[in-house]
Amino acid sequence: MTGSTELSAAPRGAPTAGRMPDFFIVGHAKSGTTALYEMLARHPQFHLSAVKEPWFFATDMRYRFAPRVGSVPQSLQEYLALYAGAPEGSLVGDASSCYLWSRTAAAGIAPLAPQARIIAILREPASFLRSLHLQLLQTHVESERDLRRALELEPERRQGRRIPRRSHRPQLLLYSDHVRYVEQLRRYQALFGREQMLVLIYDDFRADNAGTVARVLRFLGADDSVAIAPADANPTVRMRSQTLDTLLHEVSVGRHPAARAVKRAIKPLASRRVRRRAMETFRQRLVLGAVAPPDERLMAEIRLRFKAEVVAAGDYLDRDLVGLWGYDRLG
Repeated sequence: MTGSTELSAAPRGAPTAGRMPDFFIVGHAKSGTTALYEMLARHPQFHLSAVKEPWFFATDMRYRFAPRVGSVPQSLQEYLALYAGAPEGSLVGDASSCYLWSRTAAAGIAPLAPQARIIAILREPASFLRSLHLQLLQTHVESERDLRRALELEPERRQGRRIPRRSHRPQLLLYSDHVRYVEQLRRYQALFGREQMLVLIYDDFRADNAGTVARVLRFLGADDSVAIAPADANPTVRMRSQTLDTLLHEVSVGRHPAARAVKRAIKPLASRRVRRRAMETFRQRLVLGAVAPPDERLMAEIRLRFKAEVVAAGDYLDRDLVGLWGYDRLG
């Protein structure tokens, strides 16, 4: 499963030869993908790119604005360069949580890495969408702070209206598309087959972190006896003020009028690394905060709305997700 792969076709770049990933963690976001990525990266048999989310094959989720230089690969050559340092015999992986949502990723991956293993993580829809909404607020993709209102805006946003000014990937605002679990999984099944897919449930990962990772290692043909410290990455937080967050960002990159004066004052006193750490500390204390309790009435409404998706996913996986996630107790 490891080794060099001859590439005969690729998106956004001329054909070339190079090392393609052996496996893809395709999503979902806010469902443990970052924690799984970090834990696998600690295993000696693995080589994962320093860019955790290359997003390369999600061609239907391109930036609304020009991406920052070096933020994501723009050509096949740039993508392959992420794995250029992989030792011989190592397991190479791409962890892009948008690939499960994307309608193009599976078809882009399959011709280049037909033997790749696919790992997906599913989370109960209401808690998933709530956590995703908070994440999109934090990254300025979303500006509507009320989840109910954000969900109600979806029809308009499908028409390209009511898109936040700074939203760089407005496709993510189509919340209901994120929980079309069976449709998403079948895109991969059609191209890779069920035997090359591992579908995990977020609840299992949370309840038995080590056991779930061991299952992933066995699926990928890696040594599952290696002890890996648990990870609790990318916790959900509340965005207090996007305006203040924008101000801090502009100061940190030198765009705000006050930025130069601030940098002149502190540059002789602290290194660039220390200054960045201080800015992040300010952000954590002033901009981000603890998450408020969920609106249980809204959570119940979301569960009723997407119960059919849960039933279908349970049938597809041959598992009682309705009972696991409490959908059998809905009024």
